[in-house]
Amino acid sequence: MLSQVVELIEHKRFFAITSHMRPDGDSLGSSLGLYWLLRQLGKSVEVVMRDPAPQAYRKLPGACEVRTTPTIDREYDAVFVIECSDITRPGLDNLQQQFVVNIDHHSTTALFGTVNWIDSTASAVGEMIYNLCKAVGVRVTREIAECVYTALLTDTGSFHYSNTSERTFKIASELVRAGVRPAKIAEAIFNSYSWNKLTLLSEVLATARHDETGRIATLRQSLEMTARLGNADEDGDGIVNYPMSVRAIEAVAFLKEHAPGVYRTSLRSKGDVNVARVAEKFSGGGHRNAAGCTLYGTWEEAEEKIVAYLHEAIERSASHAGADRLRADEEELTQPQETIA
Repeated sequence: MLSQVVELIEHKRFFAITSHMRPDGDSLGSSLGLYWLLRQLGKSVEVVMRDPAPQAYRKLPGACEVRTTPTIDREYDAVFVIECSDITRPGLDNLQQQFVVNIDHHSTTALFGTVNWIDSTASAVGEMIYNLCKAVGVRVTREIAECVYTALLTDTGSFHYSNTSERTFKIASELVRAGVRPAKIAEAIFNSYSWNKLTLLSEVLATARHDETGRIATLRQSLEMTARLGNADEDGDGIVNYPMSVRAIEAVAFLKEHAPGVYRTSLRSKGDVNVARVAEKFSGGGHRNAAGCTLYGTWEEAEEKIVAYLHEAIERSASHAGADRLRADEEELTQPQETIA
């Protein structure tokens, strides 16, 4: 799959790069990292997005050059679609008529491209873009490094999530050598919020509830809140993580009302609790510890459904852990015992 991408880049010249609506750190960072990679090779390339870059990422190299449009209005040799579960996620008209290269690290992603490069072992698509640099012989410049580091930092939850690996830290180290200043990037991403976000945070946290087991927390952001406070769409980003700081909480669902009876839902979990499988039940997807989906119905109906599935995920994780401990105990008992004189 990587070899097909390399061959395409070597033999074609006119490219576009896009990602999902409401781009995040991995989607935008990876897109811009690929943009600078192709620029180094002398290719004609532009980044095309349905939505503008969120405030936290506007200092990324090349962010000001992203073209915001609702349609693919030009013919390209290929369009790279970054971190999208299906062809509709970028929200761009006429995308299906292009030669599409699908690049993602989610195992749940549909194989919608003419070329599909999926690597579920990568912590972020940014890690894949770094590997692509090596494969085509492109030097990792400061611009590429800052974009890819942003992708890694955000999609691993600041290196908190279980998708963080030894390889992730090795790549991060190489990116720092290439000119990344970690404190500067962290400052831009995590300390650039508006006052409106802080106000929204206080109201959303006031809706926090946990189930009868004390292991599952839910949060709500209503349309009324968003309209009254005048929040931007991105202001709700990251709020889902706050209940995860509570020791007893193992899974969180943050329901953000998108339209009456429609809730964009962010899921987070700890350890082996797999929320990606929960999201798949509702045609969503993501990582084991960070996923998303869309729910429908009243607030109570939506919460009841998602909490029930999260409870199953926690129980499944506990039963697997118990089985693993049992196997370990059995293996220990079958080992030859040392005789002590």
